Amino acid sequence: MKKIFYLFLGLLATSAQAQTVLFDNDWRFYRGDTTAAAQVAFNDKSWRTVDLPHDWSIENLPGTASPFSPDAISGVSGGFTTGGTGWYRKSFQVSATEAQKLHYVQFEGVYMNADVWLNGVHLGCHPYGYTSFWLALTGVKAGTNVIAVRVQNEGRNSRWYSGSGIYRHVWLRTAEALHIAPWGVSVTTPQVNGAQATVAIETGVLNQQAKAVQATVVTTLYTPDNRIAGTVKQTQQVAGKGKGAFKGQVLVKQPQLWSTDQPALYKVVTETFVNGKRTDKLVTNAGIRSIAFSAEKGFELNGKTVKLQGGCVHHDNGALGAKAYDHAEERRVALLKASGFNAIRCSHNPPSPAFLDACDRLGMLVIDEAFDMWADKKNKQDYHLYFKDWWQRDVESMLHRDRNHPSIIMWSTGNEIPNRDKPEVVMVAKTLADHIRSIDNTRPVTCGVNGIEENKDPFIATLDVAGYNYAPDKYGYDHKRLPQRIMYGTESFAKESFEYWREVQKHSYVIGDFVWTAFDHIGEASIGWLGYPQNKNFYPWNLAYCGDIDICGWKRPQSYYRDALWKTNQLSLFVECPVRTFPQINLKPEVWARWDWKDVQDSWQWPQFTDSIITVTAYSSCEEVELLLNGRSLGRQSTDTTHRLQASWKVPYRAGELKAVGYSGGKAVAESRLQTAEAVAAVKIKADRDTLTANNQDLSYFTIELTDKKGVLHTQADNLLHFTVEGPATIAGVGNANPSSIESFQEPQRKAWRGKCQLIVKAGKQKGIVKVKVSGEGLQPAEYSIVIR
Repeated sequence: MKKIFYLFLGLLATSAQAQTVLFDNDWRFYRGDTTAAAQVAFNDKSWRTVDLPHDWSIENLPGTASPFSPDAISGVSGGFTTGGTGWYRKSFQVSATEAQKLHYVQFEGVYMNADVWLNGVHLGCHPYGYTSFWLALTGVKAGTNVIAVRVQNEGRNSRWYSGSGIYRHVWLRTAEALHIAPWGVSVTTPQVNGAQATVAIETGVLNQQAKAVQATVVTTLYTPDNRIAGTVKQTQQVAGKGKGAFKGQVLVKQPQLWSTDQPALYKVVTETFVNGKRTDKLVTNAGIRSIAFSAEKGFELNGKTVKLQGGCVHHDNGALGAKAYDHAEERRVALLKASGFNAIRCSHNPPSPAFLDACDRLGMLVIDEAFDMWADKKNKQDYHLYFKDWWQRDVESMLHRDRNHPSIIMWSTGNEIPNRDKPEVVMVAKTLADHIRSIDNTRPVTCGVNGIEENKDPFIATLDVAGYNYAPDKYGYDHKRLPQRIMYGTESFAKESFEYWREVQKHSYVIGDFVWTAFDHIGEASIGWLGYPQNKNFYPWNLAYCGDIDICGWKRPQSYYRDALWKTNQLSLFVECPVRTFPQINLKPEVWARWDWKDVQDSWQWPQFTDSIITVTAYSSCEEVELLLNGRSLGRQSTDTTHRLQASWKVPYRAGELKAVGYSGGKAVAESRLQTAEAVAAVKIKADRDTLTANNQDLSYFTIELTDKKGVLHTQADNLLHFTVEGPATIAGVGNANPSSIESFQEPQRKAWRGKCQLIVKAGKQKGIVKVKVSGEGLQPAEYSIVIR
């Protein structure tokens, strides 16, 4: 029996320490190009002050109140947003003592083609927009220093919304001559079971002195309840201008294993000493767990088979654009977890460290993916221009940064790589996979492959686990040919989720399914309505409209259907819209229009269609469902698997209450109601968090609903609402999930769509009370307060 078995203990990204500071605040920004900006003496006083993360593509275009333009080079793929070139500059002070030390800057993500200067001297460049990179700040001086960054997001370089700028965190690290190397700690577990785990820790250190030093590394492992599980102390000589590798083991008795249900996290503290003086300290979190893959048992986590209830996710955060605020990243993971997902495929690039940290804390499995293309282009200005020279550095960045996250279960080399049947591309696939295994052999290598045919066998043979894009019909056929091949759906259609999931349930060798997509995104505009090909100008569409969850974080109909697919006693009620929500344009064959869902709403608000026959559908994991209109039964229907967990009724529209009752074992176990609202009379405000940290980063998401005087949501209301924020906070974004709205994401107003809109508030640096006020014509203003601490 072929079986891939991996034992692992993972680390989270480095937490803030004495020598490392967040470098996000008070940058100067200019949208445009000027080569003189690299020089120290350049006058940037007229530039705008911004704090990171920053994405200029989500901002209003100059002279407009919208980020969208029908003439944008990005077109449908980029959601009609604009890239271009931008400059960032930041002045910072260094004391005479600190100037004698070493300095590094880490960029978690810059899209794209970043060039960095310090005090007028070019330090380096980094083309890829999704991998993190470190630069040594050679030339730091006592007094004022100036760092300048040019970002170039030019031409057509992405198949989705990328955003533009320094959209993730930046860190400044000050180090002694003997210090832990960037991403220098690696932890694995050669043996894990319920009784004990052997934790192997390797620490790489750098000695920047000319002479050799006697260095000591002390690593302490703490349990989730902060007890010491073990300590390793080692001393050895590190050559001048050299590197040292310190290896040790800790035996952990009765380890608390990391899992999706109980994501127990340990803490690892690594310290370096020279002559008894501590020179560096690194604090991280850790999770002990084992993973295994086989055609016979599928995917096993800690010895138990787990089916991957997965979804593909792009990197943008809706109204925030690409900006990777910590809470925004965590919120996405939490919402997906609440909707039944246990796995995420990061499509098609490495995510932010904050996203992976959230997956570790919340118990979400991850496929960490490197590229969308290799040497063969998908767009004229995309990463294919840099692949030959940069692939190794970018793969190493992804693995060295992320290799210790317990949430990551597979490395993906890419997605739908062109020319997969050609020997030279197969050789590239093997080279990538081999290099990944040389760095980390604790996880399998995978790739999302489309056009599954026998001529792709050599390409797939380079992988440990085969990713099948939209090919459930190939599972059984390929298993007969290649019984040891481990498969899963790297992409699937939501409208066919029942069929895809049945294949996962039936076959041990099919380990999971990942819907395209779990979370909606900007770009790939309209694929959930108009589909492909996208060579037509579908403006003003700017969202994909294919996600289970929309860009505001609200569940869409297909997400409720997935509840029935994955959970017991689930019931939801939807109404087929009697008039199309959007115009239909028949531009493509049916095969290219399969990312859509039926045009349904959880709404019983159709006064203009009184007495008209409307189709009502229940999604349910109950055995049967009864539908009632204003208390009168319209009959029971089966919602078992032979009916694909659905039941439909033809109902003459009458205002009032539409109610569904789900029955299992002859008992009522679930209910779902739709209520007709009277005229809009009030504004209802809810916040996901009432207390924020005064760190200039923390967020609270407000959901604003338009209701009648009884508090019933008016699902067709589209009133224009105005927002006011008083106190130490600002508006970070506004939205409503309407995929063809070209309203601003940053103005203090937004129209409601289907009765709702969203306001995102960002904490400032000061503590205090923040009052959020929402008003609209003819509506009583509403107010909500939160605390900044």
